[in-house]
Amino acid sequence: MITVHHLEQSRSHRVLWMLEELGLDYELVCYKRDPDTWLAPPALRAVHPLGKSPVLQDEGLVLAESAAILDYLADRYDGARQLSPAPQPAQAPERMRYRYWLHYAEGSAMPPLLMALVFGRVRSAPMPFFARPIAKGIVDKVMKSFVSPQLQLHLGWMERELGESPWFAGERFSAADIQMSFPLQAAATRVADMINFPRLQDFLLRIAQRPAYQRAEQRGGRLNLLGGSR
Repeated sequence: MITVHHLEQSRSHRVLWMLEELGLDYELVCYKRDPDTWLAPPALRAVHPLGKSPVLQDEGLVLAESAAILDYLADRYDGARQLSPAPQPAQAPERMRYRYWLHYAEGSAMPPLLMALVFGRVRSAPMPFFARPIAKGIVDKVMKSFVSPQLQLHLGWMERELGESPWFAGERFSAADIQMSFPLQAAATRVADMINFPRLQDFLLRIAQRPAYQRAEQRGGRLNLLGGSR
């Protein structure tokens, strides 16, 4: 039996969704976040040394990192290649796009979103009154000069790419779209002008309508990223 160690309001929703798309049975072990720090509980460190989620266990294998888990599930359980391109030829366009977006989600899309979250918390953190204007000035400067331009750059890139094909890897839905869901859902809660990216908004509407996505939410809880993403 596959076991998923699932932290509420986290990236592990993608793993539940992938399992539901594949129609696989799995056991779900749920963990609550600390209400003050929004971090995972220490109990997750008994599963994986970093104490992060998602973690998947399957016949003695303990695997972390969303992209690695989705890749593993596709290779082991998706013999019909419903959710991933055939591994050969490795340089096939769909395979290359699939691989790119599977890793882009965390490698490039998430860092500016995480920075926006962190600096937003700095702005609202308790501090002496005399320090608040200094902290606010630093936050505003970093957001204006680096974080916001980076967010616009990445969102614009993703918007253009979805103009080339309905899904990130090509004409059909794949695990790359599952992986890309989290940064776009995070952006929808943190970027004020998402209305300027209609294809990204349409993507979010389309994935939310998938029955497997809805089943994953029924089991793991509805995803709401306003509190945090770690």
